[in-house]
Amino acid sequence: MAVEAETGGVAPTATAVSHGGGVATPQLSRWRLAAFAAPCIPVAAMMMPVTIYLPDYYTRDLGLSWLAIGFAFSAVRLFDLWLDPALGFMIDKTNTRFGRFRPWLVAGLPMAVLAIWMLFMAGPGITGLQILGWLILGFLGQSMASMAHVAWAARVAPDYKGRSRVFAWWQAFTVIGMLLALSMPILASRLFGLDHGAGVKAIGWFVVLTLPVSIAIAVLVMREPPSPPNHNPPHWRQYLPLLKRGSVVRLLLVDIAIGTGPVLAGTLFFTYFFAIRGYERSDAGALLLVYFFSALLAAPLWSWLANRMSKHRALMIACIAYAVAQGGVLFVPDGLGWGIAMMALAGVPFTAGSILLRAMMADIADQERLESGVDRSGLLFGLLSGTVKIGSATAVAGAGILLTTAGFDAKLGPQNDADALMVLQVTFALIPAAFGLLGAWIIAGHKLDAEAHADIRLRLAARDLEHEPQSPAQEATRL
Repeated sequence: MAVEAETGGVAPTATAVSHGGGVATPQLSRWRLAAFAAPCIPVAAMMMPVTIYLPDYYTRDLGLSWLAIGFAFSAVRLFDLWLDPALGFMIDKTNTRFGRFRPWLVAGLPMAVLAIWMLFMAGPGITGLQILGWLILGFLGQSMASMAHVAWAARVAPDYKGRSRVFAWWQAFTVIGMLLALSMPILASRLFGLDHGAGVKAIGWFVVLTLPVSIAIAVLVMREPPSPPNHNPPHWRQYLPLLKRGSVVRLLLVDIAIGTGPVLAGTLFFTYFFAIRGYERSDAGALLLVYFFSALLAAPLWSWLANRMSKHRALMIACIAYAVAQGGVLFVPDGLGWGIAMMALAGVPFTAGSILLRAMMADIADQERLESGVDRSGLLFGLLSGTVKIGSATAVAGAGILLTTAGFDAKLGPQNDADALMVLQVTFALIPAAFGLLGAWIIAGHKLDAEAHADIRLRLAARDLEHEPQSPAQEATRL
């Protein structure tokens, strides 16, 4: 009965299973999980180009300086830093007939669509301040929708192993969205003879058209589970105890570490392959397709590995693998075959952080609710979503400052002087690799495994059952 309250009473499509001795929960069908994860495709197609395609497009095609781009993209991340925790708090306090999460998912839609149109359809003359304004609106809409979606996902599967499965679908659809976005400039160039700018605009069209449809599918297909009872009301002061909890701080620090490296490398991806390897953007884009296709194929691996050896150990392996692959870029010989092999290996650990950190934070939310009597999942996911913005802001600003200080000119490419090219190589490969190793070291001390979480789930179920409203007949029987 208490379990049904947490899973939303979704009819199981397979026999309800018990993982690690915990409370049995129904297993959702693949088609329902696919429908629920559908918004991840346009959101990924919206967010990935913002850090990979747009900085390169704005500097090389529209003539903006790296300093202006670094300012705009870093400033919006600093705005976003406090936004996600604030949204998490408001989501925790939301209680409507339409649900707790769905109103936020739907409300973020028009802002995201408008901002994406203005950012991707930008032409010559756009300024850094204008880019900043549209980025703020876009991140506001995206954060509202994503925060609600990820907190909803944690409620869909409340058990330890089920969460790895849900977030594996989440991340797989995210990578599909990235692949679709990456393919558009390549197809525009090679099949239709269009320039790179037309390919960037095609990504914008794709997001504007598919985001409303995918959100409608998710809202209509997946029932929203009733929120578990709060035995104490949510309050802003609850952030401080969360930031004092060692397990929360550990996950936030890991999120910063493993979020900074890929954003830094992604921001400089086209710049690096043009200036160091001599690849035009269509060729470099093809290598990115290999990278994300490899990431898509590897997504189930991290879910499987997490259930075999625990989530934090699987994440340690992924962090080390990322560091080796990213640092190894500098030592791979030239040639298309070597490039394909390099990107295929580098893509394998890409999805691990997104899958495993969210699943681990959902487990911590259960532990926190058991100890405090308050469902703080929105606050926790707000913190998790906010901390990665620290890494993103640092990465883009740091790249802009380092390259500007070194005298690097994006338009000169390989004609830059040797010192500037060396700074580019170190910033693209070695600094991200160091962040990967740092993430592996931090997560090694995580303690909440499957057995501990199973005990938490049993105790939560017993307490929630005790606090469920009793009918007069049930009350008379109990007496």
